Amino acid sequence: MFDPYPFARPFLHRLDPEDAHAVTLRALEANVVPGQPRDVDPILETTLFGRRLSNPVGLAAGFDKNGRVFERMGTHGFGFVEVGGVTPKPQAGNPRPRVFRLPEDGAVINRMGFPNGGAEVLEGRLRAKRRPDDLGLGINLASNADSADPAADFVALASRFAPYADYLTLDVSCPNTVNGLEFLDPERLADLLARLAAIAWPVRPALVAKLSPDIDDSLLQRMVAVLLEARIDGIIVANTTRARPPLRSSYAREAGGLSGLPLFARSTAMLARVRELAGPALMLIGVGGITSGADAYAKIRAGATAVQLYTGLVYGGTALVTRIKRELGALLRRDGFAGVAEAAGAGTSASPAVL
Repeated sequence: MFDPYPFARPFLHRLDPEDAHAVTLRALEANVVPGQPRDVDPILETTLFGRRLSNPVGLAAGFDKNGRVFERMGTHGFGFVEVGGVTPKPQAGNPRPRVFRLPEDGAVINRMGFPNGGAEVLEGRLRAKRRPDDLGLGINLASNADSADPAADFVALASRFAPYADYLTLDVSCPNTVNGLEFLDPERLADLLARLAAIAWPVRPALVAKLSPDIDDSLLQRMVAVLLEARIDGIIVANTTRARPPLRSSYAREAGGLSGLPLFARSTAMLARVRELAGPALMLIGVGGITSGADAYAKIRAGATAVQLYTGLVYGGTALVTRIKRELGALLRRDGFAGVAEAAGAGTSASPAVL
């Protein structure tokens, strides 16, 4: 199948990254981006939070902040999509420039600060669009940077978006806003979870927490214990990092969260640790530096029920999704697994049962 991205990439990469992303979203909205092959490999079929998916490869939050194209991403190879982060009120985010490509490192640094149109805009699009039955949907929730009560923001958003999503992500680990890291305090996290538990849910979606790769093992143990006590349904491992491993790009010193290849080893090791702490039954989503089927397989063997990517698309386009799925299917068959659920955690001491 013809892949136009190698021809489009030089043009897009001459633009500011945010401008290039805006062009990409407009092209997807206009339906001029060729879709990926629709063949479904049965070994990749899986279930995530009650939704049957054609494959475990998801689009991470941040790509479709305002729900403009989520319903079309199944045609581009994804099994599920996470929209947002959405805040209650519209938010401009941090001053530009705030996104930097590091092509020498296969990475991106961003300090966007959750720019989005707010809850009303996203809900309007969710109401107006119809997603395919086999496309999972998560909604990433965040508090406004100027909020006096960030927990109240999460409660209001969760109540509002519960009817639309298979899962809601509590983004409690964004390094780029004033309130983004407040709930890395276990006591504040426990309070937030208690307030969410008190909601009179019209429909109860799965609740998922997104963790930071920048916390030490002691804090990680405490946070996972709080999440398990509150009966969280899943954990995403991990968000972007403020750490700076050796990088070649001239943008390496820019402030913000680093994503892409340099995050792969760190986030995968953390994923395996969370699986060990959480036990075999909790659903985990692995994200950070995935650029191949082997990377996705490593996340799954480390304990992931499903995986997400975003930065890889900047350099590989949506054909990368097809390549990941084909390589992942081949690796599962090579090692004698019947499916993704059977392989999840196989590389750890906490190999899960059927999820």
